[in-house]
Amino acid sequence: MKQGRGKQQHILYVENGIGYGGAIICLRHLVRNLDRSRFTPMVVTGRTGPQYREIANEAQWQHIPDRHLDIVGAHQKVDPITWIDKVPGLRFVVNQILARADDLFNFLPFFLHLLWTARRFKADLIHANNEPLCNRAALLVGKVLKIPTVCHVRGDQDGSRLMSWAFSLPSHFTPVSHWVSASIQSKLAVPENKISVIYDGLELDGLDPNISGQPFRQQHELSDEDFAVGLVGLLIPWKGQEIFLDAAKALKDKIPCLKMLIIGGTPDDCVAFESHLRQRVEQEGLSDTVIFTGHNTDMPAVYKGVDVVVSASTSPEPLGTVVIEAMAMGRPLIGPNHGGAAEMMSHEKTGLLFTPGDAASLARAINSFYQAPAKRIHLGAAARQHALATFAVEKHTDLIQTLYSDLLRTP
Repeated sequence: MKQGRGKQQHILYVENGIGYGGAIICLRHLVRNLDRSRFTPMVVTGRTGPQYREIANEAQWQHIPDRHLDIVGAHQKVDPITWIDKVPGLRFVVNQILARADDLFNFLPFFLHLLWTARRFKADLIHANNEPLCNRAALLVGKVLKIPTVCHVRGDQDGSRLMSWAFSLPSHFTPVSHWVSASIQSKLAVPENKISVIYDGLELDGLDPNISGQPFRQQHELSDEDFAVGLVGLLIPWKGQEIFLDAAKALKDKIPCLKMLIIGGTPDDCVAFESHLRQRVEQEGLSDTVIFTGHNTDMPAVYKGVDVVVSASTSPEPLGTVVIEAMAMGRPLIGPNHGGAAEMMSHEKTGLLFTPGDAASLARAINSFYQAPAKRIHLGAAARQHALATFAVEKHTDLIQTLYSDLLRTP
């Protein structure tokens, strides 16, 4: 942390993501590197757990529960019920009841607690770390307190009326890629002068390409002969675990000693999805090929422990922490040819791109790397050079701090 003297502005960060993933990791990098002579940070998270509680070692941190009533679980139970649709208007009524329950038992308590916290903290600016809709409470608090708000935008939007309203709230947007910037301009009519594209920043010095991957391989009983391919990411349907399993089926008899690793934790909302994936592995005879590692805290060892890193998101990834980290580690990388991955990677120069959602295309890319060890080394080295020049946390932090200063100077 940088220290110093002078008037400090209080920045309140609000994280309302689905789970502990790339968004909160990038936020922690930013907060750790914030110039403490200029800014005092406080981080509020809607969820908690061991990783979230670690934030208290880096900045003021408070957990404000964003969910007292499980509306997502209620929808999962109600939505498949078909007889509701036989009664005209009943589905609409049920959805409205759930929506109002969400407002009353989840949104309102979070909003009031956050407003009280922001007043007590004397926040000068609120930085929402996720999309405007899920962070509407934070943005409305900014409106009530008449302070500027910055909203990170990390994905594609659907352009709905509710989404358009949510996107009218922030003072400024920081999309994580030019692809995301183009999306919110075309779909939600966000003025270009309210947008600053700022790539996420990571503490790349901590991603040592010379670290050993053997502890990770030993933990998961990978031999030196095993060819390990790792899909890194939360177990969420759009992260591409399904097509990863399809590729495993296509390759298990073509690549000797193939091991396909699904690396990442499972959000509470997606426990059923993990069960589905495990059932597929068992039913399709992939038990000797596919390994579920769960959440890992030592990601550098993970990246070095696999021979190839895969990002396989079926929906366009806004930027992709996995892609940045893998590139910084100099690892052979495969990503989908859309969204942020296509913006960050150059095919056959810093990695391999495959047709999004196409398991056969992914399988061909994996096999290409297996057949050409020299290519893995060459593309990995080029990827690291690109990452160090583009995604350093110091560059990210400087751009964010300059934006804060500009907004705080504006009446």
